[in-house]
Amino acid sequence: MKQKVILVVSILAGLVAAFLTRAYLAAKDAETRRAINTFNSRHGVMEVLTFARDVPGGTVLTRNDLGTKMVAASGLRGQALTLANLSDVLGKKTVIGHKTFDVLFWSDVEGGNPVSSGLAADVRRRKRAISVNVAGAASVSGMVRPNDHVDVIGTFSFPVPGSPDKTELVTHTMLQNVLVLATGRETAKTPPRNDMRSSAGFSTVTLEVSPREAEMLVFAEQIKGRLHLTLRNRSDTHVEEKPPQVDFKNIRSEIEELDKLRRAEAVLR
Repeated sequence: MKQKVILVVSILAGLVAAFLTRAYLAAKDAETRRAINTFNSRHGVMEVLTFARDVPGGTVLTRNDLGTKMVAASGLRGQALTLANLSDVLGKKTVIGHKTFDVLFWSDVEGGNPVSSGLAADVRRRKRAISVNVAGAASVSGMVRPNDHVDVIGTFSFPVPGSPDKTELVTHTMLQNVLVLATGRETAKTPPRNDMRSSAGFSTVTLEVSPREAEMLVFAEQIKGRLHLTLRNRSDTHVEEKPPQVDFKNIRSEIEELDKLRRAEAVLR
């Protein structure tokens, strides 16, 4: 008899626990739905074009490369592409590589937005366009083009610690994998030249950077720093962590070490 009572009590306890768990989960689901509805009513939602697979830079887009997903409209409306833009991007090349489910923007395809002729339309959300003075050798002999990716290297004259009257030259990689929006007044939307003349005659390059990076570049030019660009392969997204600075003290050892690495890489090719 005692065992039967224990069994009945156990069953009742299990039923109560199951009921309470179900009620808790139902309450959580309702809370989640309310949060989603509140978010959607506040920010809005929109269906945007995304990459349906991993796509390398230079890919000619087809319908199979693209999908859609629902996202918050706040901050993306007018920037992200929708199904209405599908016919405009099919057949165009991607500027850089993208991962599956990445949202598609006008700045991701060569030529940008065919409707807008202004550069502002190509600047991605939370980014800024800034022009820096680089020409000739500083811009890879003028061969840097819109939609290329570059690293920005700066050389500065810094005071020597403990000797404020003396200065030393220091070279450092300031920014890596930066998108070039324009060279001079030429952008990705600029019609190609019909003649064979070189369009490398520019003295400024416009880069897409964050607001804080823009501040650094402006300060670098104000202190008479010299900026150089190094050109990257568009599919190369590698970023070197904490690149070392070069000065008179370590240039000799750096050159020797880098020469060893280069010879080792040549053997492995």
